[in-house]
Amino acid sequence: MPFFFKKVRSIHTGWFVLIVPLFLVTFYATFVPLISKGETVIAQLDWIPSLGISFVSYLDGLSLLFSLLISGIGALVVLYSIYYLDRTVEQLHNFYIYLLMFMTAMLGVVQSDNMITLYLFWELTSISSFLLIGYWFNRDKSRFGALKSTIITVGGGMLMLGGFVLLSIMGETFSIRELIEQAPELATNDTFVIALILILLGAFTKSAQFPFYIWLPDAMEAPTPVSAYLHSATMVKAGIYLVARFTPIFALSEVWVWLVAGIGLLTLFWGSFFAVKQTDLKGILAFSTVSQLGLIMSLLGVSAIAYHVNGAQDTVFKYAAFAAIFHLINHATFKGSLFMIAGIVDHETGTRDIRKLGGLMGLMPISFTVALIGSFSMAGLPPFNGFLSKEMFLTAMLSVAEFDLFNFTTWGVLFPIIAWIASVFTFIYSFYFVFRTFTGKIKLEALPKKPHEAPVGMLISPVILASLVIAIFFIPNVIADTFVKPAVVAIQPFLYTNPEQVDIHVSAWHGFTPELFMTLGIIVVGLVLFMILAKWQKIYDAFPAKLTLNNLYDFIVYEFSDKWMNRLSKTYMTGSIRGYLSYMFTGIAIIVIGTLFIKDGFKVSFLGASPIRPSQVLLILVLVIGTITTVFAKSRITSIVALGAVGYTVSLFFVMFNAPDLALTQLVIETISVALFLLAFYHLPKFRKAEERTRFRFGRAFVSIAVGVMVTLVALSAHSQKYIESIAQYYKDTVYTLAGGGNIVNVILVDYRGFDTLFEITVLAIAGMAIYGMIKLRMSKKGGKL
Repeated sequence: MPFFFKKVRSIHTGWFVLIVPLFLVTFYATFVPLISKGETVIAQLDWIPSLGISFVSYLDGLSLLFSLLISGIGALVVLYSIYYLDRTVEQLHNFYIYLLMFMTAMLGVVQSDNMITLYLFWELTSISSFLLIGYWFNRDKSRFGALKSTIITVGGGMLMLGGFVLLSIMGETFSIRELIEQAPELATNDTFVIALILILLGAFTKSAQFPFYIWLPDAMEAPTPVSAYLHSATMVKAGIYLVARFTPIFALSEVWVWLVAGIGLLTLFWGSFFAVKQTDLKGILAFSTVSQLGLIMSLLGVSAIAYHVNGAQDTVFKYAAFAAIFHLINHATFKGSLFMIAGIVDHETGTRDIRKLGGLMGLMPISFTVALIGSFSMAGLPPFNGFLSKEMFLTAMLSVAEFDLFNFTTWGVLFPIIAWIASVFTFIYSFYFVFRTFTGKIKLEALPKKPHEAPVGMLISPVILASLVIAIFFIPNVIADTFVKPAVVAIQPFLYTNPEQVDIHVSAWHGFTPELFMTLGIIVVGLVLFMILAKWQKIYDAFPAKLTLNNLYDFIVYEFSDKWMNRLSKTYMTGSIRGYLSYMFTGIAIIVIGTLFIKDGFKVSFLGASPIRPSQVLLILVLVIGTITTVFAKSRITSIVALGAVGYTVSLFFVMFNAPDLALTQLVIETISVALFLLAFYHLPKFRKAEERTRFRFGRAFVSIAVGVMVTLVALSAHSQKYIESIAQYYKDTVYTLAGGGNIVNVILVDYRGFDTLFEITVLAIAGMAIYGMIKLRMSKKGGKL
């Protein structure tokens, strides 16, 4: 693509990029006949075989559905971006690199069977999302939104990684398929619930569930193609995918049922309620996305109940998984089209502020038609696909009220009530979006640009999505048989073995059922509240502005982390190397000594120790005297000589203990060290005659004694108890035969630990060059010679 771009600059880069998602969606479509029959496709590429980590691309009903959404919606977004982004103004090379990076990452997430590779791609989605949200990096809000989304989603991803590690320890594998097979055994493990919560935190942060949804509205600062792709059809659905994929593992736990269903329902209500408060078109769609993701999440939670019941109730809760996947498809179609329409309105009028908009229906009839179709589908009205999945959602919520497991008879009655109230607000914000924008009196004086219909090219993608919204309503079972049922089998493998067993038929009319009356109530109440919106919309002003999750985030990130933690760090980051060493040595000593005694690791045994001879006592005295002299000497020459005496005395110890190789090596090193010290210290100024008397510092004495005690205890304990055989014998046996050396110490340093020694030499060489450079620079400034 870069080569084409350079040669044909008159053509928009997007046309070359469009080839990629078109090829991908065509490629994945070839697997549809196979996957729809219940088959799976696996391809593997080894990565770190010794740790059981590999790139395993696994296509089943669930991963194929997401792959088609990622590549299909991606193709429409790229086509839309060609007309939305001006090639003469925008840095298109950056935009499309980030977009393709994100597409790659999402495909990696939904196709990875190995949890570590899934996590790799998961974090790559956060990185590419950060780049896309902050694409207009000269805007403060873009940078702020990019940072906010990254902090929250990456934080959740780190917790999710902890859950993956716990799962791999429990099941002794990173393979999700193998863990699913072990699900009943895993459920009895003590750390099962901990892993469950950690993984859910990763899913909730990515899919903008309460209370982590706060990053999604700020992410709307991204270009509209990014919002349509990441925040309606793909990235936010990564959390949905994760919950669906891990449902077979965790559904056996009632904690999973309560958390997924409960948080999902709370998110549905919260997002729908606050969507009506927004005045920015993309802000309305952001909160509506939060609410719709909560709806899908709650359905996945309710579907997990099917693992705990049998008989008639079993069918009802299987139905919830079907509804979740069906609504996921529907949401991608109507929400993608609405985001594109919001971008068109902004592009053609110069504003997204709904207070300045109105009366655009006559000037933008095609955009109005698409917005009407998408909004009515989101509101759950026929003849649009959102009506079908919304009816299924109400059926699932009603069934929970009658469920007598996990105390749902007490709290389960709230599920249909909250679902109905949230659906009313969904109806209101859907009408609020379309009618406040396109009907009423036009306000030309308030618009930065004279409005007109968008170019045909910009309308193609939203028109295609709107057409799918209507088409799915009339052929729902074609979509269900081809895409939904295979995905349901992947979510509930213990209940189904192939898609044909999912005996669910989608229809628009089920008779006079409670769901129908709930829908009629939603329409009536929603219409009344929409008509009097101006009278009750002020209730949002009653909520304290300071008591919001966004303010809590700002406090944690800016007040606490930036100000308070900076103040704390300044108390110990004083610039004193002695202070830093004191902190580190004290911490190490406390940890090591504490561990020795807590774990009962301290042992003293003199079994097999050599007798202490008078000559050795004499050498010990020389060592002590030499060490004290080195510290307290008033002359550097005296200190160096005393230090050399200590080193040579240690060499004599090696001779006495029949270690001539060590003695020879020590003598060589000591001789070179003394010479280097003398050379270096020769150039330093002499000690001042009137030295200040150093006061006794208890803290320094404590650190010194603690480190000495630590080293002594570790040495005694290591000598007194050996859990594994020493490697010394291996060195003795192989030093001649394998390494071909005579001096065992040199052979260990050069051959057995060759890389270690090489790195040490490299570090010393770098340090030496740096010192040489600083000395030369100093001499050149003084006009002298080196």
